[in-house]
Amino acid sequence: MPKSNHLKVKDGLIGVCIADALGVPVEFKSRQERTLNPITKMQGYGTYNQPPGTWSDDSSLTFCLAEALTQELLTDKFYATLADYFCKWRQKAYWTPHGFVFDIGITTNMAILRLKQGISPIKAGQTGEMSNGNGSLMRILPLAFCYQLVKFPSLIKHVHNVSCVTHGHPRSQIACGIYISIAVSLLEGNEPLQAYSEGIARVRDIYEQEPYRSEMQHFQRVMSGEIPDLPIDSINSGGYVVETLEAALWCFLNSNNYADAVLNAVNLGGDTDTTAAVTGGLAGIYYGIEQIPQEWIDEIARKDDIIDLAKRLETAINKKKCS
Repeated sequence: MPKSNHLKVKDGLIGVCIADALGVPVEFKSRQERTLNPITKMQGYGTYNQPPGTWSDDSSLTFCLAEALTQELLTDKFYATLADYFCKWRQKAYWTPHGFVFDIGITTNMAILRLKQGISPIKAGQTGEMSNGNGSLMRILPLAFCYQLVKFPSLIKHVHNVSCVTHGHPRSQIACGIYISIAVSLLEGNEPLQAYSEGIARVRDIYEQEPYRSEMQHFQRVMSGEIPDLPIDSINSGGYVVETLEAALWCFLNSNNYADAVLNAVNLGGDTDTTAAVTGGLAGIYYGIEQIPQEWIDEIARKDDIIDLAKRLETAINKKKCS
């Protein structure tokens, strides 16, 4: 794939939400079930009894982050704006597909309650080891599009802070940082395996420092570069952030197109919508919206609103680059 300076915001956001919607109807179903009855197309109802094309909190919070960036592009007010959007989503169903919230993680819900109590945004997320669900990783992608605006260590600092709004443990921060580093390498025009290699290399120095260094034992498989070579039976797809990162990378790196990448993620079973959404962000960036099946795009809820959000974020970033 040729190198390009195109920001690919639309590709990434659509990539996330379509994959999310593919996974919503079968969330929590087992891998055995998916092996016997694999998902091959956009379906509806199932776990949450929602119509086809319905995305979950994964996409809602991704869109809230994108919206906050359009308003306050990494300014001093950015985190407060982001917190306001998260609260607005929880209380007023902002950026939901059909006007109501039907899914929310426990850790995210607790953080939003703390935000409503006036806790500082970057201190709202729980910091205990048991608070390492995938709720910050699932929504972190929009920060990758800001990679040309700040130096890389500063970008990763923002990634950590945005994770901390709901998930403050260093392990969750690291997972988000690795993911964004790989996404940035894709945006720079690199092929998937090269982006994976460069992405993990670029954050290595950052994570040699505490409080991250002692957590890196949990990312040994990711940082070794061995993820694409692992057998599928060793890939877990539950709600633990490290598992989600590994599963998403495995699906992306062992596929040749967007559809295969996200369907592989859904058919792992378990936390299907989030594994697929995290996979779909990378696959959307790399393959582009042109390679996403048109029938899936046509079915997605609020498609025009999402495309408009992508355009507004791209405009804000380009304006900042020129200022």
